[in-house]
Amino acid sequence: MSKATDALLLDQQLCFSVYSTSLAMTQAYKPLLDEIGLTYPQYLVMLVLWEGDGLTVKALAERLGQDSGSVTPVVKRLEAEGLVLRNRDPRDERNLALALTPRGRALRERGLKVNQAFAKACGLSTQALADLRASLNRVRERLQG
Repeated sequence: MSKATDALLLDQQLCFSVYSTSLAMTQAYKPLLDEIGLTYPQYLVMLVLWEGDGLTVKALAERLGQDSGSVTPVVKRLEAEGLVLRNRDPRDERNLALALTPRGRALRERGLKVNQAFAKACGLSTQALADLRASLNRVRERLQG
């Protein structure tokens, strides 16, 4: 079997392409996020909260495809930095509801600039990025059943 057709070559694996691209994306985001004082996990949490303020920690975790225990430390750091508040959900005291502070809401404008800078760094058109995202979303949905 030739190297070009060997299905077990690392470079033939979709999983490796996604994994190595994810690492490269995180590295590309780092200097952009350093400018606004967020880590990549914090940025993801803020993106969700900018979409819809007032979520519970559980709903936030579900939106990110994680468990509550994974996002709680990130939320606590954001709270310590004055970007979010955690309060008991008045509908269910067992849950913590998250609210953006004025500083957290204001950071959205700088987050938009991060998004634009990253898109430019990718060197792909808006349509190519949308197509790639749609393809990856379809793969993820199929794998999740």
